[in-house]
Amino acid sequence: MRRRRPARDLRLAVDCLPLATRRAMLDGIASSRIIVGAYTDRKGGVCPMLAAHRNGGRTSLASFAHAWDRYTGAGRRARPATDRELNTLRAMLEASISLEEVPSLADVPRPQPPSYPVGWAWLRPFRRLDDYREALLDLGVAGPDELELRDDAVARSAQ
Repeated sequence: MRRRRPARDLRLAVDCLPLATRRAMLDGIASSRIIVGAYTDRKGGVCPMLAAHRNGGRTSLASFAHAWDRYTGAGRRARPATDRELNTLRAMLEASISLEEVPSLADVPRPQPPSYPVGWAWLRPFRRLDDYREALLDLGVAGPDELELRDDAVARSAQ
């Protein structure tokens, strides 16, 4: 027996749609009255696939219609889609479109190798620790020997 997972099935059906159809469906659900359980109704409501078709997404995918009806629990009569159902479909479409538009790894530029010897990054301005301590003294910054590090970094002389 197959376990029913209507949200997962709807997401899979959305991902199987061509990119142009997903974009058209996103436009269609924003501009049309979306219904559940029928292709159209007498009040002008349309299913998401017809909304996509009217916005330029010329695809016929029965698995999407079945997944949509299973997800919404469509009965024998057509009804308007709830806000929750529309928000879920919108989120699935937007996520699917954004994943499609992510650049491939071949398009991402590789980082340049560092111009300094690797392993010395923490001492980049100074090659020697005593030079670093001297620079801190010149700046008037408290050195590690002068700090009380139990609670906050406060100079001992300030107490």
